[in-house]
Amino acid sequence: MKFDSSMYFITDSTNYSEEEFLYRVEQALMGGITLLQLREKDKSTREYMDLAEKVHTLTKKYNVPLIIDDRVDVALAIDAEGVHVGQSDMPVSIARKLMGDDKIVGATTKTVEQAVEAYAQGADYLGVGAIYPTTTKVKTVLTSTETLGNICSAVPIPVNAIGGLNKDNIDVLKGIPIAGICVVSAIMKADDPKQAAVELQARAKELGLC
Repeated sequence: MKFDSSMYFITDSTNYSEEEFLYRVEQALMGGITLLQLREKDKSTREYMDLAEKVHTLTKKYNVPLIIDDRVDVALAIDAEGVHVGQSDMPVSIARKLMGDDKIVGATTKTVEQAVEAYAQGADYLGVGAIYPTTTKVKTVLTSTETLGNICSAVPIPVNAIGGLNKDNIDVLKGIPIAGICVVSAIMKADDPKQAAVELQARAKELGLC
């Protein structure tokens, strides 16, 4: 499946009502994000599926692929466009086998070795980081921009930088041949998610990052 990971938005529903969360997701979509990952670490399977269905309705409206974090079962249940797995989640090879060849499988990697292995197992793209410390619940291990560049050179699939990125600090990525950037808080917690997405994309294009 073809996809554009240049402006990859990862959600965080913490402290939002469902109505406010879905509003922010749609605002981000209106702002031009190109790929959306629904990430829920604490919801039950049924709650995750219910929210995923609602988010999928929005992403289909804007023709943006929906990636489900971690949970292949949820991705399959709602027929999402893809799934993303981390180093402690299901191996990429198993996720690929379950999802099939026509779906997107992404993987989080922090080293060249992990990146090469993920590619060999069938990953379509990589999320590499964290470039900066993050405020999300995910355990943060920093990855240097040098390692990010080495990973881009080591695999022929799209590589996205992730971790604490916003329009004011992505200059550090200039000159590295990434496919795009992944953001959470820069859009999710913005006063105006739509405008935040527009400004972030404009800055990324200015720096040649997407």
